[in-house]
Amino acid sequence: MRRRLLPRALALALGVVLAVLAAGPALASSYRYWSFWDGAGGTWAYATVGPSMARPTDGSVQGFRFAVSKDAAAEAARPRAAADFTTICGATPAAEGKKRVALVIDFGLPEDTPSGETPPQADPRTACAQVAPEATAADALASVAKPLRYNGAALLCGVTGYPKQGCGEPLPDAPPATPQPKADAGAGAEEDTGPSAGLLAGIAAVAALAAAGLWQSRRRTR
Repeated sequence: MRRRLLPRALALALGVVLAVLAAGPALASSYRYWSFWDGAGGTWAYATVGPSMARPTDGSVQGFRFAVSKDAAAEAARPRAAADFTTICGATPAAEGKKRVALVIDFGLPEDTPSGETPPQADPRTACAQVAPEATAADALASVAKPLRYNGAALLCGVTGYPKQGCGEPLPDAPPATPQPKADAGAGAEEDTGPSAGLLAGIAAVAALAAAGLWQSRRRTR
């Protein structure tokens, strides 16, 4: 029985070391997708519902932006054109039985473009949709930017046929660049490519001591 305790203790030590090494910051994921924005008050705010649920009133401004972003609300890329109803719909007279919804459609930057795809235009597009009073934001968008593409969860995947495929897929972030030696570090300086040998040795020592203590306590109980 005692002979089997030592291998178990060593296995515990190795597990502690691996757990500590794995505790470093994980690579977060970004997502390539069309985000939906509300331009009330001339300021873009991330919409709290999807375009198929939102029912803008006459005089509303809605934005759509295709981009690679980390977090839907905190870090999503806003439309690059102003949320200005007058600029977009000022030349469109009001019509009975219709409402006007100003739309900004931003196809994103070159670095957002999926491989093999070409955005319809480089600059954001604006349009004044004149739709029925009960129309949703998705209806307003469809009236000026067909074809639209959705997935089974009603997530907007493509506007004006862009992109042709993909829908909110996660993209692994690039690992941080390896730090370079400082200019005044001298010829013998080494790059810092990860945890130092001293740190790893200290982790291993602590784990080994913990495992040894466990082994000794079990010996005393036998």
